[in-house]
Amino acid sequence: MRSFQKLNNLVGWLVFAIAAVTYLLTLEPTASFWDCGEFIACSYKLLVPHPPGAPTFLLLGRLMSLLSFGDVTKVAVLINALSGLSSAFTVLFLFWIITRLGRKLLLARKELDVETPEPTGGQTLLILGAGVVGALSFAFSDSFWFNAVEGEVYAMSALCTAAVVWIMLKWEEYADEADSDKWLILIAYVIGLSIGVHLLNLLALPALAFMYYYRRTANPTTLGGIITLVVSLVIVGSVLVGIIPGLPTLAGGFEVFFINNLGLPFNSGLIIFLVLFLGLIYAGFKLSYRLRSQLLNTAMLCFVFILIGYSTYLVVPIRASFLPTINENNPNDVLSFVSYLKREQYGSRPLLYGPQFNAQPDHYEEGAPRYQRKDGHYEEILPRAQEPGYADADKMLLPRIYSYEPAHIQEYKKWIPDLQEGVKPTMGQNLGFLFQYQMGHMFWRYFGWNYIGRESDIQQAGVVTPFSASANNLPPRIGQSFAHNNFFAIPLILGLIGLFFQVYRRGHDALIVGLLFLFTGLAIIVYLNQPPLEPRERDYTFTGATFAFAIWIGLGVLGIAELLRSAVKADGVRAGIAVLLGVIAPGILAAQGWDDHDRSGRYNSVDSAKNLLNSCAPNAILFTNGDNDTFPLWYAQEVEGVRTDVRVAVLSYLNTDWYIQQMKRPSYKSEPLPISMGDASYSQGNNDILYYNPNEAVKELNLKEFIGLVSQNSPLLRQSYGEGQQVTTFPTSQFYMTVDTTAVKSLGIIPKDRQNQLVGRLDWSMGKRAIEKKNLVILDMIATNNWKRPIYFSSTVAPSDYMNLQPYFQLEGMAYRLLPLKDPNYNPRGDEGYVEKPICYEELMKTFSYRGLNNANVFYDENNLRFPANYRDKFARLANAYLEAGDKAKAKEVADKCLAVMPDAAVPFDYYTPQLVPVLYAVGEKAQANAILDKLTDRSIKILSYYQTHDGAMFDDAQRGYLLTLQSVYQAAAQVGDQARAKKAYDVLGPYLQGGGQ
Repeated sequence: MRSFQKLNNLVGWLVFAIAAVTYLLTLEPTASFWDCGEFIACSYKLLVPHPPGAPTFLLLGRLMSLLSFGDVTKVAVLINALSGLSSAFTVLFLFWIITRLGRKLLLARKELDVETPEPTGGQTLLILGAGVVGALSFAFSDSFWFNAVEGEVYAMSALCTAAVVWIMLKWEEYADEADSDKWLILIAYVIGLSIGVHLLNLLALPALAFMYYYRRTANPTTLGGIITLVVSLVIVGSVLVGIIPGLPTLAGGFEVFFINNLGLPFNSGLIIFLVLFLGLIYAGFKLSYRLRSQLLNTAMLCFVFILIGYSTYLVVPIRASFLPTINENNPNDVLSFVSYLKREQYGSRPLLYGPQFNAQPDHYEEGAPRYQRKDGHYEEILPRAQEPGYADADKMLLPRIYSYEPAHIQEYKKWIPDLQEGVKPTMGQNLGFLFQYQMGHMFWRYFGWNYIGRESDIQQAGVVTPFSASANNLPPRIGQSFAHNNFFAIPLILGLIGLFFQVYRRGHDALIVGLLFLFTGLAIIVYLNQPPLEPRERDYTFTGATFAFAIWIGLGVLGIAELLRSAVKADGVRAGIAVLLGVIAPGILAAQGWDDHDRSGRYNSVDSAKNLLNSCAPNAILFTNGDNDTFPLWYAQEVEGVRTDVRVAVLSYLNTDWYIQQMKRPSYKSEPLPISMGDASYSQGNNDILYYNPNEAVKELNLKEFIGLVSQNSPLLRQSYGEGQQVTTFPTSQFYMTVDTTAVKSLGIIPKDRQNQLVGRLDWSMGKRAIEKKNLVILDMIATNNWKRPIYFSSTVAPSDYMNLQPYFQLEGMAYRLLPLKDPNYNPRGDEGYVEKPICYEELMKTFSYRGLNNANVFYDENNLRFPANYRDKFARLANAYLEAGDKAKAKEVADKCLAVMPDAAVPFDYYTPQLVPVLYAVGEKAQANAILDKLTDRSIKILSYYQTHDGAMFDDAQRGYLLTLQSVYQAAAQVGDQARAKKAYDVLGPYLQGGGQ
């Protein structure tokens, strides 16, 4: 009979193969939404992503991208495959972790903690079966599978966690051998590498510390356990604070001191620090040899190997110094690198002690100094950032209700109904929010998604239990969603059996797994201190906890076998029954989860990016929103080289000086942006916000003159406040800019059908509110550009960022172009932008790509449905524009194309679909139009009724969406004279409308 070790290796690699094939078959073939486009682009060219970066991931992604052999369309799938393979290796290590712990459960004698040489045949089947069940249950779990098929850091982070736990078990097995400490040093190196992926790996250290303590201590005590926990937390803190930002911060202090105080050349302080630091390391090793201290020597080696792994971070300042096209925060020297590592641009949240949501700052404190190189020394950038300070009476322990944003306050009240504005929350209310929302909704709900069941892909979706309503009795958007998965709590039950069995047999091991679960789950919740609104679900953050629970799922097979012991005497038969019962868990997870995790036919994110870029005229400037608007564009330009003449300007980043400086440099085929003001006008702390300060003597303001005054730091616009502080203001909300119509005509940018709409000046109101630096940059470009380069706003940009320029917008594909043309029919309450029919027709009907949007077998979750909705809006507007112009043939052609490329079966009808109804009526497609109205009405009624019987407050956004859809149905039906359908929609809307009016 083959030895157990050979079988353990063989079955482990078989499990790896199953996981790898699963992930490779379900990979997204291109860049997904959120950060994936950024990470893939930055991996391909080793660029600098958002702080704190992920250099280890980028380096490995770069190596994977080389396998494309020049075919840039394969880069994304290769880097996605890096996540798939990382996840498969995670599953492999988990299998070996479970089999190791399973052997200890079945074979170890408690008093000696020594294993028997070889398990019996029945025991072998049971142990290997436990490994298969636990590992594959995790492999097919919702959150982990999601991370495995896209180019993000979380899959590789899970691999680092699994690797260090497995390595620690190897150390435990060989702890009595002379060279066993090599495993601890390997753990240190993996931890160092993992810092360049994600910091979640550090949270495994407390569990590893207890593994070390129990192996090295003959008689463990409670006091010893407490000391072990404290020491492990100190180690975590030392790496998290002392090594990661601490060493670069110290190096930065040396640099500033030696250059500014002693007059040495740049980088001298950094070199001196490195020499001293290496000298201290040498002294540490020398001391360990002198004392003959194995512990000190091992600690020094671990410290050095953490640094070796951490050294991947040198990629960041090295690449930043070359000023690449993506260079977030520009961390090109040790001082800016420290700011990058500390994620200073994101601010901070109170953790153990801080202000509550009603607190008002009673003073302001200066933030950390920032420096720039100038004339051979480091000059501090003034003014420093001002950070609010609060009185002790406004602070509390463990502040959970802390955000003062109005939207957050309303959300707090949903969870804590008796919360009152202006009244300090009680500790009971504070802890209530912690347990109900942060732990309950943002952790246990996610845990339930993985091992109990998931209601749908709608944000805030709940957990499906064995007692939940049948999918057939739920609204189609929920019950028929690919993401409606009911696992009947089988994995949960199996995991609880494994937990109780391990606690009963080997309590110390159960404590170790429990600590892993606690620190990679609930401890993260406490640390993150999440506000009550998130832009997306955050379940991907907690895969470490689902990993730990999967160990218990595997051990549950052993627990079942133990429960069967009295009924089934034969070991082999009992083991076979237990394994067969156990594989139900991964089986149901795979069967239920395949359709919603299979992204193999999904191209929506990159197609939307290419379509947006192709909406722009040559050499255009395109203003976009954040992640999902921008990162796919970066991927398209950086990797596939699509429309590199278009300069993408991210509005949120335009509030930072480093990004504005970057925009003033050329990029590929794009010239620098037409920004006239110098760096001083845009430096941090200067013109961050421009306040509205009305002056009745100033009725209107010439834009070009205003930009000139800001550039000169004119006292006419400056206002003092506080102790010597000044801010820039603007005296009126009414702005204007004259237009050289002759020059504009010579540019050939005015469409033939709009020649009579050319205006001699633009007039608009900025509104009676403060404007941000990004708005100032846009105004600067508009004033400086003089219509030479096309300026576009993505149609997904928030209307507040349009700055009331909509009367001068022209819709071209998926973007609005700013032109000196005023639409005489513009309605502030209507749609934005004049529909330029020839351009929109060419782009929507011929240029744009809609791959996979007509395939009903491809799953589009809530985020992926937003961009097709945008397409529908533009199709409907174009079709109605042709209808108004009397061209029914073109109107029908556009409507038919819309319904063909995005049929209801693949992309469910939405708010914009009823806007096609008037066109369909006019061209004789009345039956099709009525079917659209009826489907949307029935679906909306069902889901609104569902929300009324559930906690509808949690689904405000989704509920609001269906109410708007019903409103769109009502308006379309009324427009075509279908009073019956209009009344049906209105009858449902009536109770939701204030006063019941129309």
